[in-house]
Amino acid sequence: MRRYKKDQLKKIRIALIIDAKKRTKYLIKHNIFKSVGENFFFQPRIIPADPKLIKFHNNVVVTSGVTFITHDIADFMLNNISSYNYKYYSGPIEVMNNVFIGCDSIILPNIRIGNNVIIGAGSVITKDIPDNSVVAGNPAKVISTFERYIEKRQKNNDDVIEYIDLETENKLWEQFENARGIKL
Repeated sequence: MRRYKKDQLKKIRIALIIDAKKRTKYLIKHNIFKSVGENFFFQPRIIPADPKLIKFHNNVVVTSGVTFITHDIADFMLNNISSYNYKYYSGPIEVMNNVFIGCDSIILPNIRIGNNVIIGAGSVITKDIPDNSVVAGNPAKVISTFERYIEKRQKNNDDVIEYIDLETENKLWEQFENARGIKL
């Protein structure tokens, strides 16, 4: 019981750390997950119920609102309507090297996300993701290869304006409006 309370206090502490880089350092320092590789970035403020069932390898970026579900407690409901004894279902999640997980994605239990993977925002991961894939949707499906994504990003890189200040903000709006034929 004492360990449970300590774990809960750590989760509250993590949620209160506003800066995502500081939050990531805290997660690593306190060994919150089963393992974490090099160049790890974790933006969500909510930590999964069973973080020791999650492994992250090298160069992984987890953006805001991503949910890792390591268990299913439907047994609570099922056991109330049946004489059959349903068991608490749980499973690990492993995220391999060079993975970007987009905002508000949901990763279900017993999932392995391969190397060189991009997961689009809002995706629901219901099965293993193969290496060198770009996936999106609910449920997530492969929509491109990792290599094709890299080529497209490199091709369009010269047109990207980095948002730094009011001047670049205005340039971004101008680029947005010009692309749509909007005249002020």
